[in-house]
Amino acid sequence: MSDGERPISIVGAGLTGSMMAQYLARRGHQVDVYDLRPDLRTIDTGEGRSINLALSTRGLTALAELGLEEKALDDAIPMYGRLIHDADGERSFQSYGRDDQHINSLARDRLVQLVVDHAERHPDVSLHFRHKCEDIDLDEPAPVVRDLETDETASPASQVVIGADGAYSAVRERLMKAGRFDYEQDYLSHGYKELSIPSAPDGGWRFEPEALHIWPRHDFMFIALPNPDGSFTGTLFLPFEGREASFEALEAPESARDFFEEHFPDASAEMPELEEEFAENPTSSLLTVRCNPFHHESSVLLAGDAAHTIVPFYGQGMNACFEDCYIVDQLAEKFDDDWSKVLPAFTQRRKPDADAIADLALYNYLEMRSRVAEETFHLRQQLGEGLSELFPREWRPLYPMVTFSTIPYAEALERAEGQKKLLDTLLPRTALELGSQLAERLGAA
Repeated sequence: MSDGERPISIVGAGLTGSMMAQYLARRGHQVDVYDLRPDLRTIDTGEGRSINLALSTRGLTALAELGLEEKALDDAIPMYGRLIHDADGERSFQSYGRDDQHINSLARDRLVQLVVDHAERHPDVSLHFRHKCEDIDLDEPAPVVRDLETDETASPASQVVIGADGAYSAVRERLMKAGRFDYEQDYLSHGYKELSIPSAPDGGWRFEPEALHIWPRHDFMFIALPNPDGSFTGTLFLPFEGREASFEALEAPESARDFFEEHFPDASAEMPELEEEFAENPTSSLLTVRCNPFHHESSVLLAGDAAHTIVPFYGQGMNACFEDCYIVDQLAEKFDDDWSKVLPAFTQRRKPDADAIADLALYNYLEMRSRVAEETFHLRQQLGEGLSELFPREWRPLYPMVTFSTIPYAEALERAEGQKKLLDTLLPRTALELGSQLAERLGAA
């Protein structure tokens, strides 16, 4: 059997694996997708475990290439900026970008349904659920998969094996044993718990729907993203341990209500099932995974969370995973499906971007829970927006570069660091000028 006749094997039938399968099948490959779990479309994936997805330009670009952009947006709610709920009960809106630029709130299960359905319909894609990847034959290459229904094991010879099996990837674990493979993981001291704000009695939303709502409280925060049915998916981010503001301190269900009434009173008033949800929904961890390389010779490739797990605070996790699939397709076109060239080229191109978005996501947690409420943050943002208006080609704020473009993450971060140095120079002068203007007005009065 020639390599050209072998299928491509993908481990993981989630968003990344199902998207990757479609791109490869479109190129004329037979693709077999194996997943440990049952079909996610047929089971309750566990309410309380999923933060709503924020679909933006990178993810939409990958979806559009497969004709899925409009279908994905049918179930999405546009969010044009952050709506900040401060500790005094005041609210302020911070736009994400110019004109009508926005991100899109989308339930994870709806996007999984769309992507997996579309993959399944392709005649060259075969989905195999309840199949556990127990090993990888790196030389063949072939995944060693066990059918959990029949207990039979098979090792299908493949052109290449792609690990798209998430943060705790079995494929990545095999590469770690192969040697010359760097790996690190870091857990945040904060975890998260999903909660909900139900729709209003008339079926509408209890808060403004076209915004990402944030209650920043310095060392912790609550956020809420809108859903089409009028509800909001809320997420509490809080330290695991501590005597006061921590999950450890909120073990008793009634303490959750007291905590919300103290720190998020307007949200608490709209959450009738807070105590029950707080007790029943799991407290989950937040993890960053970095590894290098993303491939093994010409036989195995890691993509999506298997290659670069990031925390959710830039809304780029799923977008980065979809962009991986798009880039693999571009490289396959460039190198005429020569995996000995495609795989190392993917590592070379994508590793700097993965590190950049991981750093940005960690930094954005600090920004969201604390800095968005500071006056200096607003002044920097306004100054940056003003420079962007005056010099649109030379100056692009970081958030629009990451969210509303396909500029490589590493390039966006490098450009932003240069712009930050300029802002650091300009900001004291701007503040001084504002102070002088205020003094003149007070003197005139």
